[in-house]
Amino acid sequence: MKKILIVLVAAAVLLSGCSKKEEASKEASGKLVVWSFTDELKTMIDKYYGPTHPSVEIEYSLTPTDQFPNKLDPVLASGQGAPDVFALEAAFVRKYVESGLLLDITDIADEARSKSLAYPIEVGTFNGKVYGMSWQACPGAMFYRRSLAKKYLGTDDPAEVQKYVANLDKFLETAELLKSKSGGKCVIVSSTGDLNNVFLGARKQPWVVDGKLNLDPAMVEYMKMSKLLKDKGYEGRVGQWSEGWFAGMKGELKDEAGNTIEAFSYMLPTWGLHYVLKTNAPDTSGDWAMCPGPAPYRWGGTWVGAYKGTKNVAAAKDFIRYVTSDDGFLEAWAKDTGDVVSNVTVMNKIKDTYSEPFLGGQNHYA
Repeated sequence: MKKILIVLVAAAVLLSGCSKKEEASKEASGKLVVWSFTDELKTMIDKYYGPTHPSVEIEYSLTPTDQFPNKLDPVLASGQGAPDVFALEAAFVRKYVESGLLLDITDIADEARSKSLAYPIEVGTFNGKVYGMSWQACPGAMFYRRSLAKKYLGTDDPAEVQKYVANLDKFLETAELLKSKSGGKCVIVSSTGDLNNVFLGARKQPWVVDGKLNLDPAMVEYMKMSKLLKDKGYEGRVGQWSEGWFAGMKGELKDEAGNTIEAFSYMLPTWGLHYVLKTNAPDTSGDWAMCPGPAPYRWGGTWVGAYKGTKNVAAAKDFIRYVTSDDGFLEAWAKDTGDVVSNVTVMNKIKDTYSEPFLGGQNHYA
C-alpha cells in the first residue's frame, strides 16, 4: 500500500510540474500595474499579451529613461503606489537586482535556462536568486550604407565589407581609404562616440578598485583612438545622439562650412536597427547592411522585474514568463520586429530563413 501511495504522489508531482506553465496562465487574472521607460512593453501588452490574457487588466505607464529611476525609487522604498512589474535598463538594472526590493523569479529563470542565453539571466541574478529577466540579447555590430560601400569599396556584401574592418588596424586603413577616395567627403563614423562600447566591451577590470578610480587600459586605447580619428579627419565631428549624428543616418550631415559629409557606418546594437536607424532614417530603407565590425561587444538591453510586495504574484510572474521566455511570443516578436531575442530555441528556428527589408533583405540572424 505504501509503495502504491508513493507512486501516486510522485505521479501527481510530475503532472503538476508538467502543467505549471498552463496553470500559471489560467490563474493569471486581476490587475497589473506596469511601468516602463520603453514603449516596447506597451506593444507587447497591446498586441501579444493582452489578447491572449483577457483576464488580466493592465495599467501601463511610460516615463522617459532619465526620469525613470527617480520615479521608481521612492515608491519601491515606501511600498506606496509601487508598480507590480517594471522595466529595468542595462545602466541601472543591477542597482535594483541588488536592492532587496524585487520579487524572486528564480523559478521562471530555471524553466528558461535550457533554452536561453546565459548572460541575460546572469545580469538579473544576485546571491543565487534571479530578480530580473530579459527577452533580448544585444550584440553590437557595424551598420553601414550599401551605396557608400559600393561606391568606395566596390562591394556592399557584408562578408566582403567585414574584411575591410576585421580589426581596428583594418578599420583605420579603411577609414583612410574612404577619406582618400572621397576627397575627404566620406567619414567611417560620424562620431568618435560610436566606438565607446567597442572599447568598453574590451575592459577586463572594474572602474573602482579598493575605493579608487581604476582606468582599464582599454579605455586609454579608446581615448587614443578617438584623438586619432579626429586628427585624421576620419569622423564627422559630432556627438553621439546629437542632431548631427542622426542627420548622418539620413545623408544630411554637414561640416562647419555647410558641405555634405557622408557617414559610412554606425556602431549600434541590434536594437539600434529598429529604434535608431528605422526611426530616424526611414527613407534609407534597403540601403543598409550589417557586419560584425572590428571587435565584439554588446550594448544595453531591457530587463523585467516585479516588486516583492506585489499583491498579484501569479499575474506578475506570468507576465514576466511570457515576455521573456515564451517560445510562441518570442518567435512572433523576432519576426515582427527583427529584435534579437535571448531564446536560443527561437533563434535557431528562424536564423536560416529570416530576411530584413531595411537591410536590403539581409538575414542578420545568420
